[in-house]
Amino acid sequence: MTDSAAALPEAIECPLCLGKGELSRTEVLERLGMKDFARVAQLSAEEAIRLILKKEKDAEQARWARFDAELARRVADVTGKHNAELQKLQAEKSELEAAQRLAEEQKKAEVARARAELEAALSSEKAKANDLARQGKDYLQEIASLRERNQELEGEMAKVARVGKREEMDFAEEARSWPGIWVGEKLPRNGDYLMAFSDAAGNALEPSMVVDNKDKATVAEADVRKLIRDARERKLPVAVLVTRNESQLRHVDRQCRWAQEDGVWLLRSTRAWLPRDLEVLRPVFERMRAEGPGFLQRNAALADEVRRTLADIDEIEGHLRKAGTAIEKAQALTARYRARLAGLCGSAGAGNGTQ
Repeated sequence: MTDSAAALPEAIECPLCLGKGELSRTEVLERLGMKDFARVAQLSAEEAIRLILKKEKDAEQARWARFDAELARRVADVTGKHNAELQKLQAEKSELEAAQRLAEEQKKAEVARARAELEAALSSEKAKANDLARQGKDYLQEIASLRERNQELEGEMAKVARVGKREEMDFAEEARSWPGIWVGEKLPRNGDYLMAFSDAAGNALEPSMVVDNKDKATVAEADVRKLIRDARERKLPVAVLVTRNESQLRHVDRQCRWAQEDGVWLLRSTRAWLPRDLEVLRPVFERMRAEGPGFLQRNAALADEVRRTLADIDEIEGHLRKAGTAIEKAQALTARYRARLAGLCGSAGAGNGTQ
């Protein structure tokens, strides 16, 4: 905006006195009956500008007030949201802590439950072990009774001529009397029979095994090779070499009574041991029937356990035999000393009567 004061000076030359004096411009205009419209306009413009500046200042203050109010409102909203989020996070934290405590309590409860289950299972296994020990003791007693019965049978058989065919027929008749055992008809080769476990109806169950009876001073390696060859020809996974007495087995046979040779599992046994050995092998045959003949090849540890079991049972039977011998000797000594004491008592009584 152009400054009107610079364009219109305050002092002007007076046209009445021809410049002899100076009058203010306002006075000159008043004498002439005129108003200083320029000055009025200037003042009006200045007033308008002042009013505009005041209005703008008031508007600016109002805007700043609105800005402050809006800023306060938004700060309050943000603070409220922050507080809400903080409360939400604190609530979630509390929930998480509660969930963590619950999880820890559940974990402790699960650990306690698992420990209780394990302790119960351990107790059950201990009870089963005790039952197995008792069953083993009963089984050993039954073995002892069977051994005595077999010894009686052997004594009776010793009275007749030992002809190979007769021995084989006796074996078949005896084996057919064993519960759960199926025996087939005599095979063309001497001493050979097919044997298997049977179901409730008496039918043979897989896998079958070929049995070779030997009644000679001692078995030879050729006998073992022949039996393995026969089993391979018949595609049978198991073969059994049975001797009449334990003394007919070689030391190597007694040391390893259950082993695999050329893909055939060979059991070396005697007439007295075979029923017991078959009962030991019954679970193995059931697994072979369910999973195939290759079950034992895939479970070498089980085969080793069967071998150790047979050796342990043989050792137990040896101890039982020794114990039986010791008991018989003790009974004989007891009878002898009883008779001696009875004689001494009779002599003492006779001496007192004479006096």
